[in-house]
Amino acid sequence: MKILVYCQHVLGIGHLARTMTILTALADHEVLLVLGGPPTGIRVPGHVEVVRLPALHMDAEFSTLRPVAAGDDLEEIKTKRRERLLHLFAQFRPQILLIELFPFGRNGFRFELEPLLAAARRRHNCRVACSLRDILVERKNRKKFEQRVLDRLDRWFDLLLVHSDPDLVPLDLTFGRMDAIQIPVRYTGFICRRPGPGAGRRIRRQLALDAEERLIVASAGGGSVGHRLLAATLTAHRLLTGKGYRLRLFTGPFLAETRFAGLMRLAGPGARVARFSDHFPDWLAAADLSISMGGYNTTMDIIAAGCPALIHPFAQNREQRLRTEILRARAPLALLEDNDLEPTLLAAKINELLEAGTPDETEYRRYGGIRLDDGRISARILTGEEP
Repeated sequence: MKILVYCQHVLGIGHLARTMTILTALADHEVLLVLGGPPTGIRVPGHVEVVRLPALHMDAEFSTLRPVAAGDDLEEIKTKRRERLLHLFAQFRPQILLIELFPFGRNGFRFELEPLLAAARRRHNCRVACSLRDILVERKNRKKFEQRVLDRLDRWFDLLLVHSDPDLVPLDLTFGRMDAIQIPVRYTGFICRRPGPGAGRRIRRQLALDAEERLIVASAGGGSVGHRLLAATLTAHRLLTGKGYRLRLFTGPFLAETRFAGLMRLAGPGARVARFSDHFPDWLAAADLSISMGGYNTTMDIIAAGCPALIHPFAQNREQRLRTEILRARAPLALLEDNDLEPTLLAAKINELLEAGTPDETEYRRYGGIRLDDGRISARILTGEEP
Protein backbone atom coordinates (compact mmCIF):
# COMPACT_ATOMS: atom_id res chain seq x y z
CA MET A 1 0.00 0.00 0.00
CA LYS A 2 1.29 3.49 -0.87
CA ILE A 3 1.17 5.91 2.07
CA LEU A 4 2.04 9.62 1.97
CA VAL A 5 2.78 11.11 5.40
CA TYR A 6 3.00 14.83 6.18
CA CYS A 7 4.70 15.90 9.42
CA GLN A 8 5.69 19.44 10.35
CA HIS A 9 7.57 20.08 13.59
CA VAL A 10 7.93 23.73 14.56
CA LEU A 11 9.60 23.96 18.00
CA GLY A 12 10.26 20.54 19.52
CA ILE A 13 10.66 17.09 17.99
CA GLY A 14 7.77 15.27 19.70
CA HIS A 15 5.44 15.22 16.71
CA LEU A 16 8.23 13.90 14.50
CA ALA A 17 9.33 11.23 17.01
CA ARG A 18 5.77 9.95 17.36
CA THR A 19 5.37 9.80 13.59
CA MET A 20 8.63 7.85 13.20
CA THR A 21 7.39 5.25 15.67
CA ILE A 22 4.26 4.70 13.59
CA LEU A 23 6.26 4.58 10.35
CA THR A 24 8.56 1.92 11.77
CA ALA A 25 5.49 -0.33 12.03
CA LEU A 26 4.62 0.29 8.35
CA ALA A 27 7.63 -1.61 7.04
CA ASP A 28 5.49 -3.71 4.67
CA HIS A 29 4.23 -0.63 2.85
CA GLU A 30 5.61 1.98 0.46
CA VAL A 31 5.94 5.11 2.56
CA LEU A 32 6.82 8.63 1.44
CA LEU A 33 7.44 11.03 4.33
CA VAL A 34 7.27 14.79 3.76
CA LEU A 35 9.09 16.86 6.37
CA GLY A 36 9.04 20.62 6.66
CA GLY A 37 10.94 21.51 9.83
CA PRO A 38 14.59 22.02 10.79
CA PRO A 39 16.98 19.03 10.75
CA THR A 40 17.07 16.68 13.76
CA GLY A 41 19.06 13.63 14.79
CA ILE A 42 16.06 11.31 14.62
CA ARG A 43 16.66 8.19 12.58
CA VAL A 44 14.29 7.56 9.69
CA PRO A 45 13.28 3.90 9.16
CA GLY A 46 15.10 2.39 6.21
CA HIS A 47 11.96 1.61 4.21
CA VAL A 48 10.78 5.24 4.29
CA GLU A 49 11.61 7.67 1.49
CA VAL A 50 11.99 11.23 2.77
CA VAL A 51 11.28 14.50 0.96
CA ARG A 52 12.29 17.68 2.78
CA LEU A 53 10.46 20.88 1.97
CA PRO A 54 12.21 24.25 2.43
CA ALA A 55 12.27 24.38 6.21
CA LEU A 56 9.95 26.53 8.32
CA HIS A 57 9.64 26.82 12.09
CA MET A 58 8.00 29.02 14.74
CA ASP A 59 9.20 31.05 17.67
CA ALA A 60 8.80 29.86 21.29
CA GLU A 61 5.42 31.64 21.53
CA PHE A 62 4.08 29.75 18.46
CA SER A 63 3.10 33.11 16.99
CA THR A 64 5.43 33.74 14.04
CA LEU A 65 6.23 31.46 11.11
CA ARG A 66 9.82 31.85 9.96
CA PRO A 67 12.22 30.34 7.40
CA VAL A 68 14.94 28.24 9.03
CA ALA A 69 17.51 29.52 6.53
CA ALA A 70 18.36 33.14 7.35
CA GLY A 71 17.54 35.59 4.59
CA ASP A 72 14.99 33.42 2.79
CA ASP A 73 11.71 35.05 1.81
CA LEU A 74 8.73 33.54 3.63
CA GLU A 75 6.21 33.99 0.82
CA GLU A 76 8.55 32.47 -1.75
CA ILE A 77 9.10 29.46 0.49
CA LYS A 78 5.35 29.04 0.97
CA THR A 79 4.82 28.99 -2.78
CA LYS A 80 7.65 26.49 -3.34
CA ARG A 81 6.36 24.21 -0.58
CA ARG A 82 2.77 24.26 -1.85
CA GLU A 83 3.81 23.47 -5.41
CA ARG A 84 6.19 20.72 -4.25
CA LEU A 85 3.52 19.05 -2.13
CA LEU A 86 0.96 19.00 -4.94
CA HIS A 87 3.57 17.62 -7.36
CA LEU A 88 4.54 14.86 -4.92
CA PHE A 89 0.92 13.87 -4.40
CA ALA A 90 0.21 13.71 -8.13
CA GLN A 91 3.41 11.75 -8.80
CA PHE A 92 3.21 9.31 -5.86
CA ARG A 93 -0.57 8.69 -6.09
CA PRO A 94 -0.99 7.44 -2.49
CA GLN A 95 -3.81 5.22 -1.31
CA ILE A 96 -3.52 6.75 2.17
CA LEU A 97 -2.65 10.33 3.14
CA LEU A 98 -1.72 10.72 6.82
CA ILE A 99 -1.60 14.27 8.20
CA GLU A 100 -0.04 14.82 11.64
CA LEU A 101 -2.05 17.18 13.94
CA PHE A 102 -3.97 19.25 11.35
CA PRO A 103 -6.81 20.35 11.61
CA PHE A 104 -6.39 20.42 15.41
CA GLY A 105 -3.20 22.42 15.01
CA ARG A 106 -0.72 23.73 12.42
CA ASN A 107 -3.28 26.28 11.20
CA GLY A 108 -0.36 28.40 9.99
CA PHE A 109 0.34 25.71 7.37
CA ARG A 110 -3.13 25.71 5.82
CA PHE A 111 -1.61 27.54 2.82
CA GLU A 112 -0.21 24.16 1.68
CA LEU A 113 -2.40 21.64 3.51
CA GLU A 114 -5.76 22.80 2.20
CA PRO A 115 -4.66 22.49 -1.48
CA LEU A 116 -3.17 19.07 -0.68
CA LEU A 117 -6.35 17.88 1.02
CA ALA A 118 -8.47 19.23 -1.82
CA ALA A 119 -6.35 17.23 -4.27
CA ALA A 120 -6.84 14.11 -2.14
CA ARG A 121 -10.61 14.63 -2.14
CA ARG A 122 -10.61 14.77 -5.94
CA ARG A 123 -8.94 11.35 -5.85
CA HIS A 124 -11.74 9.09 -4.61
CA ASN A 125 -9.40 6.17 -3.90
CA CYS A 126 -7.23 8.06 -1.38
CA ARG A 127 -8.15 7.65 2.30
CA VAL A 128 -7.22 10.68 4.45
CA ALA A 129 -6.41 10.29 8.15
CA CYS A 130 -5.40 12.65 10.97
CA SER A 131 -2.81 11.52 13.54
CA LEU A 132 -3.48 13.30 16.85
CA ARG A 133 -1.92 13.21 20.32
CA ASP A 134 -3.87 13.04 23.58
CA ILE A 135 -4.19 16.67 24.78
CA LEU A 136 -4.93 19.85 22.83
CA VAL A 137 -3.51 23.17 23.95
CA GLU A 138 -6.03 25.73 25.14
CA ARG A 139 -7.46 28.24 22.67
CA LYS A 140 -8.59 31.83 23.13
CA ASN A 141 -11.82 31.26 21.20
CA ARG A 142 -12.57 27.59 21.83
CA LYS A 143 -16.02 27.65 20.20
CA LYS A 144 -14.68 29.08 16.93
CA PHE A 145 -11.68 26.72 16.97
CA GLU A 146 -13.79 23.59 17.51
CA GLN A 147 -16.25 24.50 14.76
CA ARG A 148 -13.36 25.07 12.34
CA VAL A 149 -11.94 21.65 13.24
CA LEU A 150 -15.31 19.98 12.71
CA ASP A 151 -15.79 21.65 9.33
CA ARG A 152 -12.35 20.53 8.13
CA LEU A 153 -12.71 16.99 9.42
CA ASP A 154 -16.07 16.62 7.69
CA ARG A 155 -14.83 18.14 4.45
CA TRP A 156 -11.48 16.42 4.01
CA PHE A 157 -10.88 13.49 6.39
CA ASP A 158 -11.99 9.86 6.59
CA LEU A 159 -10.41 8.81 9.91
CA LEU A 160 -9.16 10.32 13.16
CA LEU A 161 -6.46 8.40 15.05
CA VAL A 162 -6.15 9.55 18.67
CA HIS A 163 -2.92 8.38 20.28
CA SER A 164 -4.20 8.10 23.83
CA ASP A 165 -5.81 5.77 26.34
CA PRO A 166 -9.47 6.85 26.45
CA ASP A 167 -9.86 5.54 30.00
CA LEU A 168 -7.23 8.06 31.15
CA VAL A 169 -7.08 10.94 28.69
CA PRO A 170 -10.08 10.95 26.34
CA LEU A 171 -10.01 13.60 23.65
CA ASP A 172 -13.18 15.20 24.99
CA LEU A 173 -11.13 16.28 28.00
CA THR A 174 -9.77 19.09 25.81
CA PHE A 175 -12.15 19.01 22.82
CA GLY A 176 -15.78 19.67 23.70
CA ARG A 177 -17.48 18.69 20.41
CA MET A 178 -16.68 14.99 20.17
CA ASP A 179 -20.35 14.17 19.62
CA ALA A 180 -20.32 16.31 16.45
CA ILE A 181 -17.40 14.49 14.76
CA GLN A 182 -18.88 12.61 11.81
CA ILE A 183 -15.89 10.48 10.78
CA PRO A 184 -14.67 7.36 12.65
CA VAL A 185 -12.53 8.10 15.74
CA ARG A 186 -10.12 5.35 16.81
CA TYR A 187 -8.01 5.37 19.98
CA THR A 188 -4.68 3.61 19.53
CA GLY A 189 -3.22 3.84 23.03
CA PHE A 190 -0.28 6.11 23.82
CA ILE A 191 2.52 5.91 21.26
CA CYS A 192 5.77 4.81 22.89
CA ARG A 193 9.20 3.54 21.95
CA ARG A 194 10.11 0.42 23.88
CA PRO A 195 13.70 -0.31 24.97
CA GLY A 196 15.54 -3.03 23.13
CA PRO A 197 15.73 -6.46 24.80
CA GLY A 198 18.30 -6.37 27.59
CA ALA A 199 19.29 -2.78 26.67
CA GLY A 200 19.22 -1.49 30.24
CA ARG A 201 21.54 -4.20 31.55
CA ARG A 202 23.86 -3.74 28.58
CA ILE A 203 24.24 0.00 29.15
CA ARG A 204 24.86 -0.47 32.86
CA ARG A 205 27.60 -3.01 32.05
CA GLN A 206 29.14 -0.60 29.54
CA LEU A 207 29.23 2.10 32.22
CA ALA A 208 30.66 -0.39 34.73
CA LEU A 209 27.96 0.51 37.25
CA ASP A 210 27.98 -1.62 40.38
CA ALA A 211 24.88 -2.52 42.37
CA GLU A 212 25.20 0.49 44.67
CA GLU A 213 25.62 3.12 41.96
CA ARG A 214 22.66 5.05 40.59
CA LEU A 215 22.18 6.29 37.02
CA ILE A 216 20.20 9.49 36.41
CA VAL A 217 19.11 10.35 32.86
CA ALA A 218 18.09 13.97 32.21
CA SER A 219 16.63 15.33 28.98
CA ALA A 220 14.78 18.27 27.43
CA GLY A 221 13.18 16.89 24.25
CA GLY A 222 14.26 18.91 21.24
CA GLY A 223 16.11 21.42 23.39
CA SER A 224 14.31 24.57 22.27
CA VAL A 225 13.11 24.95 25.85
CA GLY A 226 14.25 23.30 29.08
CA HIS A 227 17.72 24.79 29.51
CA ARG A 228 16.94 25.90 33.07
CA LEU A 229 15.97 22.35 34.08
CA LEU A 230 19.17 20.92 32.59
CA ALA A 231 21.40 23.50 34.27
CA ALA A 232 19.68 22.93 37.62
CA THR A 233 20.11 19.16 37.27
CA LEU A 234 23.84 19.45 36.60
CA THR A 235 24.28 21.74 39.61
CA ALA A 236 22.16 19.51 41.86
CA HIS A 237 24.15 16.46 40.76
CA ARG A 238 27.30 18.03 42.18
CA LEU A 239 25.55 18.30 45.56
CA LEU A 240 24.67 14.61 45.77
CA THR A 241 26.79 12.72 48.28
CA GLY A 242 27.12 9.16 49.49
CA LYS A 243 26.51 6.44 46.90
CA GLY A 244 27.82 6.87 43.39
CA TYR A 245 25.54 8.97 41.22
CA ARG A 246 26.13 8.97 37.47
CA LEU A 247 24.36 11.50 35.25
CA ARG A 248 23.76 11.31 31.51
CA LEU A 249 22.19 14.48 30.15
CA PHE A 250 20.72 14.87 26.66
CA THR A 251 20.14 18.48 25.61
CA GLY A 252 18.21 17.95 22.36
CA PRO A 253 19.40 19.00 18.89
CA PHE A 254 17.95 22.52 18.98
CA LEU A 255 19.72 23.86 22.07
CA ALA A 256 21.85 26.90 21.19
CA GLU A 257 25.56 26.14 20.93
CA THR A 258 26.48 28.72 23.58
CA ARG A 259 24.10 27.13 26.06
CA PHE A 260 25.37 23.65 25.22
CA ALA A 261 28.91 24.81 25.97
CA GLY A 262 27.70 26.29 29.26
CA LEU A 263 26.15 22.98 30.29
CA MET A 264 29.39 21.20 29.45
CA ARG A 265 31.19 23.52 31.86
CA LEU A 266 28.64 22.78 34.60
CA ALA A 267 29.14 19.03 34.37
CA GLY A 268 30.93 17.67 37.43
CA PRO A 269 32.56 14.28 38.01
CA GLY A 270 30.29 11.46 36.89
CA ALA A 271 28.22 13.69 34.58
CA ARG A 272 28.24 13.57 30.79
CA VAL A 273 26.44 15.91 28.40
CA ALA A 274 25.37 14.92 24.87
CA ARG A 275 23.14 16.41 22.22
CA PHE A 276 20.96 13.46 21.39
CA SER A 277 20.59 9.69 21.57
CA ASP A 278 18.68 7.75 18.94
CA HIS A 279 18.44 4.99 21.56
CA PHE A 280 16.99 7.13 24.34
CA PRO A 281 14.51 4.43 25.55
CA ASP A 282 17.48 2.13 26.18
CA TRP A 283 19.00 4.76 28.47
CA LEU A 284 15.72 5.02 30.35
CA ALA A 285 15.69 1.26 30.81
CA ALA A 286 19.15 1.52 32.38
CA ALA A 287 18.27 4.50 34.58
CA ASP A 288 17.23 4.59 38.21
CA LEU A 289 15.66 8.01 37.68
CA SER A 290 14.64 10.25 34.78
CA ILE A 291 14.53 14.05 35.01
CA SER A 292 12.77 15.76 32.13
CA MET A 293 10.06 18.02 30.89
CA GLY A 294 6.63 16.47 30.37
CA GLY A 295 6.36 16.15 26.61
CA TYR A 296 4.23 13.35 25.21
CA ASN A 297 7.03 11.19 23.82
CA THR A 298 9.41 11.48 26.74
CA THR A 299 6.61 10.69 29.20
CA MET A 300 5.48 7.62 27.27
CA ASP A 301 9.05 6.40 26.82
CA ILE A 302 9.54 6.73 30.59
CA ILE A 303 6.40 4.71 31.29
CA ALA A 304 7.32 2.04 28.74
CA ALA A 305 10.78 1.70 30.28
CA GLY A 306 9.39 1.50 33.84
CA CYS A 307 11.58 4.33 35.09
CA PRO A 308 10.61 6.65 37.99
CA ALA A 309 10.66 10.27 36.92
CA LEU A 310 10.77 13.87 38.05
CA ILE A 311 8.88 15.99 35.52
CA HIS A 312 9.01 19.76 35.12
CA PRO A 313 6.15 20.65 32.74
CA PHE A 314 6.36 23.32 30.06
CA ALA A 315 4.55 26.31 31.58
CA GLN A 316 3.26 28.09 28.47
CA ASN A 317 0.18 25.87 28.19
CA ARG A 318 -1.64 23.19 30.16
CA GLU A 319 -0.67 20.14 28.11
CA GLN A 320 2.36 18.75 29.96
CA ARG A 321 1.09 19.47 33.48
CA LEU A 322 -2.32 17.98 32.79
CA ARG A 323 -0.82 14.79 31.36
CA THR A 324 1.53 14.37 34.31
CA GLU A 325 -1.18 15.01 36.87
CA ILE A 326 -3.39 12.33 35.29
CA LEU A 327 -0.73 9.69 34.73
CA ARG A 328 1.02 9.94 38.10
CA ALA A 329 -1.92 8.02 39.57
CA ARG A 330 -0.83 5.07 37.41
CA ALA A 331 2.95 5.46 37.17
CA PRO A 332 5.80 6.72 39.42
CA LEU A 333 5.87 10.29 38.13
CA ALA A 334 6.46 13.31 40.38
CA LEU A 335 5.98 16.96 39.47
CA LEU A 336 8.76 19.52 39.75
CA GLU A 337 7.55 23.07 40.34
CA ASP A 338 9.62 26.11 39.40
CA ASN A 339 10.95 26.57 42.94
CA ASP A 340 12.04 22.91 43.01
CA LEU A 341 14.75 23.81 40.48
CA GLU A 342 16.77 25.49 43.21
CA PRO A 343 19.73 23.08 43.25
CA THR A 344 19.56 22.18 46.96
CA LEU A 345 15.84 21.41 46.72
CA LEU A 346 16.32 19.48 43.50
CA ALA A 347 19.11 17.40 45.03
CA ALA A 348 16.78 16.54 47.92
CA LYS A 349 14.04 15.50 45.47
CA ILE A 350 16.51 13.30 43.59
CA ASN A 351 17.66 11.65 46.80
CA GLU A 352 14.08 11.06 47.88
CA LEU A 353 13.11 9.19 44.72
CA LEU A 354 16.35 7.25 44.48
CA GLU A 355 16.07 6.10 48.07
CA ALA A 356 12.56 4.85 47.31
CA GLY A 357 14.08 2.51 44.74
CA THR A 358 12.91 1.46 41.28
CA PRO A 359 9.41 -0.04 41.33
CA ASP A 360 9.33 -3.75 40.52
CA GLU A 361 6.75 -5.53 38.36
CA THR A 362 4.48 -6.18 41.34
CA GLU A 363 4.40 -2.49 42.22
CA TYR A 364 3.61 -1.51 38.64
CA ARG A 365 0.58 -3.81 38.67
CA ARG A 366 -0.65 -1.81 41.65
CA TYR A 367 -0.76 1.32 39.47
CA GLY A 368 -2.99 -0.35 36.88
CA GLY A 369 -2.52 -0.71 33.13
CA ILE A 370 -1.85 2.10 30.70
CA ARG A 371 -2.63 1.34 27.07
CA LEU A 372 0.57 1.74 25.06
CA ASP A 373 1.20 1.35 21.34
CA ASP A 374 4.63 0.88 19.82
CA GLY A 375 3.15 1.93 16.49
CA ARG A 376 1.75 -1.41 15.41
CA ILE A 377 -1.83 -0.75 16.52
CA SER A 378 -1.82 2.61 14.75
CA ALA A 379 -0.42 1.03 11.60
CA ARG A 380 -3.04 -1.72 11.55
CA ILE A 381 -5.92 0.72 12.01
CA LEU A 382 -4.52 3.08 9.38
CA THR A 383 -4.16 0.37 6.73
CA GLY A 384 -7.49 -1.29 7.56
CA GLU A 385 -5.94 -4.47 8.97
CA GLU A 386 -7.66 -3.83 12.31
CA PRO A 387 -11.30 -2.85 11.62
